Amino acid sequence: MKLNNLNRTTKRIILMCIDAILLLLALQLSNGFIHFFANVSTEKFIITYILLIFIYFCTAWKLKIFSIINRFTDYRVLFNLTISITVAYLFILFSTFFYSSFSYRFIFLGWFFSIPILMLPRITWRVLGEKSEKNTKSKIQKKVRTLVIGAGSGGSLFVNTVLSGKSDIEIIGIVDADINKHGTYIHGIKVLGDRNDIPEIVRNYEVEQVTIAIPSLNGTEREKLVEICNDLQVTVNSMPSVEDVVVGKVSTHQLREIDIADLLGRKEVFLDQREFNHYFTHKTVLVTGAGGSIGSEICRQISKFKPAKLLLMGHGENSIYLIHRELTNHYKNEFEIVPIIADIQDRELMFSMMTSYKPDIVYHAAAHKHVPLMEYNPKESVKNNIFGTKNVAEAAKEAGVSKFVMVSTDKAVNPPNVMGATKRLAEMIVTGLNEVGKTQFVAVRFGNVLGSRGSVVPVFKEQIAKGGPLTVTDFRMTRYFMTIPEASRLVIQAGYLAHGGEIFVLDMGDPVKIVDLAKKVIKLSGHTVEEIGIVESGIRPGEKLYEELLSSEELVSEQIHEKIFIGKVTSKPLEEVESFVNGLLELDEVNLKERLLAYAKQ
Repeated sequence: MKLNNLNRTTKRIILMCIDAILLLLALQLSNGFIHFFANVSTEKFIITYILLIFIYFCTAWKLKIFSIINRFTDYRVLFNLTISITVAYLFILFSTFFYSSFSYRFIFLGWFFSIPILMLPRITWRVLGEKSEKNTKSKIQKKVRTLVIGAGSGGSLFVNTVLSGKSDIEIIGIVDADINKHGTYIHGIKVLGDRNDIPEIVRNYEVEQVTIAIPSLNGTEREKLVEICNDLQVTVNSMPSVEDVVVGKVSTHQLREIDIADLLGRKEVFLDQREFNHYFTHKTVLVTGAGGSIGSEICRQISKFKPAKLLLMGHGENSIYLIHRELTNHYKNEFEIVPIIADIQDRELMFSMMTSYKPDIVYHAAAHKHVPLMEYNPKESVKNNIFGTKNVAEAAKEAGVSKFVMVSTDKAVNPPNVMGATKRLAEMIVTGLNEVGKTQFVAVRFGNVLGSRGSVVPVFKEQIAKGGPLTVTDFRMTRYFMTIPEASRLVIQAGYLAHGGEIFVLDMGDPVKIVDLAKKVIKLSGHTVEEIGIVESGIRPGEKLYEELLSSEELVSEQIHEKIFIGKVTSKPLEEVESFVNGLLELDEVNLKERLLAYAKQ
């Protein structure tokens, strides 16, 4: 039977038996050395041995000596082993007061021999294990020569995990901005210099990739590192998430590519696990538009808190299938996940579904969002974004839903386009339905999200793949950006903090010039702006040069979270809004657009 096939209890027993034999050997050596000077009787020898192994086993068990896998023996294990042996011999030393004569040299030599004798097999086991592991790795895979950026806690964790686990990464050195760390060693790896030394280090050490191990590094610094590595024609990436590193998931294919969100430098937002466990426990949650970029991410975030039931509603069969399969595979049978194929324009179905499932919380993310397309199809935008939202919201109110959160957009502010105007009217309807003591209706407004289906970044990547040029509608155009996970988490946070009737505005940071975004995407691709090129294509129908999160009348009255504000948004009476929208579909497209935009701007 192989040792690896034994269970942990059997391995502990074997290790204890080996230690007992080694302690007997140490006492025999001690007795042999003092044999010519003093005589230790068989009775005293046996009593000493019994006391020794008893106290040693008790102390070693308490210090978890037998729970450590031998190939992971380190200085802490050896220190605890020394403590256990020393405590046992001190106990024996104090016990000799009950004898009229006893050899202290016998006790001292026994202690002296016991420590190296017990340490030696453990150290040998680790050395042989590491050697065997290295030989196995070298036969299986070629290691990637890697330079690590960062000698702080993140870098230390990354380096230690790579060195102690099975990885195809070979760390040849570290660089750090702190000059005091230069020339020092972290887990045996030398800090070779700072960012300016990277070109020389790459050439001298034949570096194949550079890995950034500073989670807090800002976007500007990351961009500079990308430029340096592009010039050197070496791959640059980031360490995996701290959670993955801690559990030992570190290999080349798990290193994270630098993306555009890294260069924009937005700090990641996290949800409080304890707070939201309570919020979602035993709740049924419905997400409309669950197959879309924001809707699917809201589903992923909610799933972490294990609601009783998660309803995935969407019109697109394939997108709902994909998110349902993803969550089902990840969470197995931890909670019920229900896919629902439905169109929010089907009013009867919305009321029937709400009555059947009786959700506690609704996140309404379903909408037509593409500005130019909605300019060509204004009636469809009205039917989906206004009437569809009205159907879902009124059905939720009748079913007694506790909280209804609508996902809105910065394009609802002073809208010059159909899409923004329909979202503004949807906001009016949702907030107008709010009543004290009943369903709490809120809307959450934010700007563009990186990586979404309608985002400009995938378009830029596609253009780069074709050799360029990148097309920007106007070099003056700016937009607000945040990542999909950040937007989704803040939507959930806003819903949790809502009391009803509010329009929340997410802090989008500073606006970004689209032309600057294009330049960053080119850098990430490893090309230069001169190679790819950037041209103006002209503003499309309905587009603004500059987006706003609040109009001049919508002054921020309160900040309820580090990144969430409440806008002073005054809505019209619900009856007036309903009367207006009910007459929209009777108009031709030209008059519909004119009246819709004029009303939304009032």
